[in-house]
Amino acid sequence: MNVKDLLDLKGKVILVSGGAGSYGKSIVEGLGEAGGTVITASRNLTNGQAVAQAFRAKGLDVHAMQVDQGIHESVLSLKTKILKSFGKLDVFVNNAVARPMKGYEDSIENFAESMRINATGMMDILREMCDLLGKNGGGSVINISSMMGMYGPDLSNYEGTDMGNPPPDYFFHNGGLINLTRYLAKLMAGKNIRVNCVSPGGLFNNQPVRFLENYNKKVPVGRLANHDDIKGLMVLLASDAGAYINGENILMDGGLNA
Repeated sequence: MNVKDLLDLKGKVILVSGGAGSYGKSIVEGLGEAGGTVITASRNLTNGQAVAQAFRAKGLDVHAMQVDQGIHESVLSLKTKILKSFGKLDVFVNNAVARPMKGYEDSIENFAESMRINATGMMDILREMCDLLGKNGGGSVINISSMMGMYGPDLSNYEGTDMGNPPPDYFFHNGGLINLTRYLAKLMAGKNIRVNCVSPGGLFNNQPVRFLENYNKKVPVGRLANHDDIKGLMVLLASDAGAYINGENILMDGGLNA
């Protein structure tokens, strides 16, 4: 098959949780540009609708739905709406995350809240969306983790800034998600469901100049990620071009950890 056909997502229904966030919008845009019908789902429906409307104005087939992955009934409601509105699900991009914890010294209650959403809630939505994929004969799950799930923090990046220490829950749940990816890839054997993970490095978001100087000098490509960098990888994993990639965690950090 021609590689352009392998990468074509036309006819595929794709759910992106947290699709109104920084990486989320890039993911939604890339999958829509490849021809997919993309649903962005997050707690704030108004934000999701604004994102969907902006992409539809560019000719992309993007829709918005509401979900709070920390609430089981909300996850089930999303599942029902997808089936009713689109009749199937082909790809689930598991991207939503909450960040209630602000640093190492933050309250243990905020750590527990993070686990409720980012661990228990994430498992809940993964299980329900895998069920939808299975009923459609298979598909692709793409978990969005972070290089912070693979390595400890480089605290020298924060020297000369007031950014503080990164919160521990972020490292905890992203590390767990990487191995959960491997678990699900094995568990879904025979169901035609591939499960992979992407672990991005830092995304440029107007961080303090000193942080950018500290960080960029360590990256072989000389910069943080931009909004286009993740698009091609997402299309590959969502499409037939990635049909033999399964159970992998792909580090996307510009060579920082090479």
